[in-house]
Amino acid sequence: MSIGRTAHEVITIAAIALVCAAISISPALEPIRGLSLDILTALRWRIFQSAPDPTASPTVVVAIDEESYRAAPFKGSPTLTWTGEIGRVLGAIIDGGAKVVGFDLVIPTSIELSQIPFGDGVLGEKVRGFDRDFLRALASASTSGKVVLGEILRGDQPILPSPGQRVAVRQQRNIRPLNVHTDSDDTVRRVPLTFVVGDARVSGMALELASRALGATADSDASGNVTLAGYRIPSPVPNTMTLNFAGGADDIPTFSFADLRACAAKGGRDFFRRWFDGKIVLIGTVLDIEDRQATSKRFATAGDGRRPLPRCAPDASPPAVPGVARSTIAGVYIHATAVNNLITRNAAREPGLLPTFLIAFLFAALAATAARLFRPFTAVLCCAAASALGLVGATFAFTHALALPLVEPFAAGTAALAAMVGLRFAVTDRDRRLLQKSFALYLAPHVINGMLSSKKLPELGGEAREVTVFFSDLAGFSAIAENMPPDRLMSLMNEYLSDMTDVIEANGGYVDKYIGDSIVAVFGAPADDPDHAANAALDCCTRLAELNATSPAFRDHPLAQRIGINSGEALVGNFGSRRRFNYSVMSDAVNLASRLEGANKFYGTTIIASDATVALAGSGFAWRELDEVRVKGRNQALKIYELVARADALSEAQQALIKTYRDGLAHWRAGEFHLATEAFGRSAATDKPAALFRERAEQMAPQPPGGDWEPIRTLREK
Repeated sequence: MSIGRTAHEVITIAAIALVCAAISISPALEPIRGLSLDILTALRWRIFQSAPDPTASPTVVVAIDEESYRAAPFKGSPTLTWTGEIGRVLGAIIDGGAKVVGFDLVIPTSIELSQIPFGDGVLGEKVRGFDRDFLRALASASTSGKVVLGEILRGDQPILPSPGQRVAVRQQRNIRPLNVHTDSDDTVRRVPLTFVVGDARVSGMALELASRALGATADSDASGNVTLAGYRIPSPVPNTMTLNFAGGADDIPTFSFADLRACAAKGGRDFFRRWFDGKIVLIGTVLDIEDRQATSKRFATAGDGRRPLPRCAPDASPPAVPGVARSTIAGVYIHATAVNNLITRNAAREPGLLPTFLIAFLFAALAATAARLFRPFTAVLCCAAASALGLVGATFAFTHALALPLVEPFAAGTAALAAMVGLRFAVTDRDRRLLQKSFALYLAPHVINGMLSSKKLPELGGEAREVTVFFSDLAGFSAIAENMPPDRLMSLMNEYLSDMTDVIEANGGYVDKYIGDSIVAVFGAPADDPDHAANAALDCCTRLAELNATSPAFRDHPLAQRIGINSGEALVGNFGSRRRFNYSVMSDAVNLASRLEGANKFYGTTIIASDATVALAGSGFAWRELDEVRVKGRNQALKIYELVARADALSEAQQALIKTYRDGLAHWRAGEFHLATEAFGRSAATDKPAALFRERAEQMAPQPPGGDWEPIRTLREK
């Protein structure tokens, strides 16, 4: 059964969208998934939300802030000595009509318990009763259930209030955990609703304060869903509530502890009644460094204290200095926001896994469709426009506390767009790539690319180019082939030729042909390469040495190369008949490279290059002038050179060899055969070219030639 073209495309788009949507909700994106809530909080604050009315907040914060540490009588005093004043402020807040007061700080010890030696006893004994006023205030407030102390759960070693405080508030009846939920990117976006302490399940600080303020008990089911006063708290992560920060500064009314202490000391009951009547109060630290958390409000923060509330005792302490906007907030505002969300029933609602998947699938399908119908740039613009519209819609939805996902749809859409564009290119270029892959085994890649770009079939003909021709052959290959089974010989040669070809192509050349164990390569064509001579002077020998040492096929039959390199003008193009031809190179420069490869047999060398190649190769190589020769089939003499090493890797021994040989060659050409014999003799024992010249010089010394003698050797073999 055949499927129509349209149906096939629909299935392809759906498959891509399904895969991309599934990836977008996978654990791999967990570290960035919370960005959706962070971005929505920031956009809502900047686009839709006006400055909050402080009097409308159910919660207020009493801040032990930098001002408190600078003000009298706290300046220079350790925090443990503040308990009496904390008790005074607590009493004034309760008398002012606060519904409940929670401590977002833990005072784990008491100065009365100090064992520091002092006088003839210890400090704790000298200040016995120091915390009495604080403990009385706690006991009085706890009788009516209007105070909740905080604790921090840490396995079997929780951080608890001091023993006296625990007794004053009737132990765990009025103590609740302050722990918050931190995502994998160290950002707080949710607070736990309940905790298991011992054998009992207790409410967290925020849920406990809201429950007491509403006079209702929170109910939780087996799935972790919590209901408070008829409000089922949205909970995409079981037993947690997603925070809905207002954004900006002073969204929670904040009073400096120093100002309230001064107000309580002078009897400012009206001030407490005006600002704390019917409120839920959280006492905590608001400092520049301590207890600051990154939250989903991190892109929507502002400096602390930018819009200060009226003060009760403005002359009692220095005014607060507006802070600098930072990405973190004081931890007390996390619990204050959670309480407000519970009281006003506007905790953020996050869609579950299935709705998130469906939204991501829809966006991925739209992106894939755009990529299929339009050109890539137009498809990207369409997806960008759709993303912008979706962002505005999600921001508007968040004004109603619905936190639609952003990261998952964007990730799925981007992946689907890339996948569909890639698929289109793959399908469109399938024939092109098949041609490239097939003919790359026979033609140079540049030739294939040029043919495809021009959309023309190759034609006979060529052009003159300055190129460097590379010939290589294996020494003693006939003996190896004679003693090796054909299958092993084929395996050996395939590995050898493959590795040598990789080296040649990595240096910008292309292999013209293989002739048995020989390789003919060209540098500088068909693509222009101004460094063709330097690139041709490559060290295939290094790779062959590695093969001899590491490849099992080479260990029993190590190979040795002979290489000839020559540069010059050549005709490069398509040669052959009208029905069948090859892309190749043709000129005297090619023949000379072949002769230089053969010259290695006579001189016992590995790489010989012409003077033209040496001149073009530059200073990156160390050459040794071997001789001046006439090769077979050529009347013109030329100087030939051996590649010794790369210039930066030339050893002292190699430098000495080059100098000794150069001195001997100079004496030889000057007809000073006795001196030449002596110079070449210094290295003849280890250097075959020097041994050859010494032998020649010794033969010439007894009967020097006449004045028409030329110091040129004629090589009669190919």
